[in-house]
Amino acid sequence: MTGDFLAASADAAPGVHAPSAEAIRAAHAHLLKDRRIQFDFAKTPKPPDVHEPEWMKALGRFLSHVIEFLMPALKLLFWGGVALVVGLLLFLIVREVTGVSFARKRRATARAQPADWRPEAWKAKALLEDADRLAEQGRYDEAVHLILYRSIDDIEGRRPRLVRPALTSRDIAALEGLPGAAREAFGHIARVVEASFFGGRPVDRAAFADCRQAYEAFAFPEVWA
Repeated sequence: MTGDFLAASADAAPGVHAPSAEAIRAAHAHLLKDRRIQFDFAKTPKPPDVHEPEWMKALGRFLSHVIEFLMPALKLLFWGGVALVVGLLLFLIVREVTGVSFARKRRATARAQPADWRPEAWKAKALLEDADRLAEQGRYDEAVHLILYRSIDDIEGRRPRLVRPALTSRDIAALEGLPGAAREAFGHIARVVEASFFGGRPVDRAAFADCRQAYEAFAFPEVWA
C-alpha cells in the first residue's frame, strides 16, 4: 500500500523526489506515538435497561382505568362549562341592551313628566308679602331684587348643584335644567333686575307688578288666578 502511494505521488508530481519507504514508516510510527492524537475510538457503552418497579406499573394501570371511567363525566363537565360561559355572555349582552332601553325609556318618561318646580305656597306668599311691604315704601328696586334672590333659592332647593356661584342671573335663566315655566318667570324677573342694576334704570310700580305677576304665575297659578 505504501509502494502504491509512492508510485501515485511520483506520477502526480514528475520531477519531485518522493520520500523513501523507510522514511514514511518512521514518520508513521512517530505519528502513532503522539498522545495528542486519538486513533482508537472506544464504543459507547449501552445504557443500562430501566426496570420499573411493580408498584409503579400497578399505579399507572389504576390511573388509566380511572381516567377511562371518568372520561364521559369529564366530557359532560367540559361542555357544561362551555354552555355556562356562553349563557353568561348572552345574559350580559341582553342585560346591557335591555338596560340601555330601560334607561332611555325612563329618561323619556322623566322628560314627558317634568318635576314640579314651584316653591311651597307658604314660602311664595311670605316672599310676596315682604316684596309688597318694600313696594309700599317705594323701594321697588329692593322688592324685585328680593323676588330674584328668593327665586334663586327656590331653584337651589330643587336642584342643589345646578346653580354655581359664578353664574349670572342671565346664565341661570338659560340653564337647560330649568323647565319652561320656571325659565320664563325667572328670565322676566332677571331682565328687570339687570336693567336696574347694570343699566341704571329705576324700577317703577309697573315693572314691579310685572315681576310680581311672573313669580305668581310660576309659584301658585291656581291660588292667584
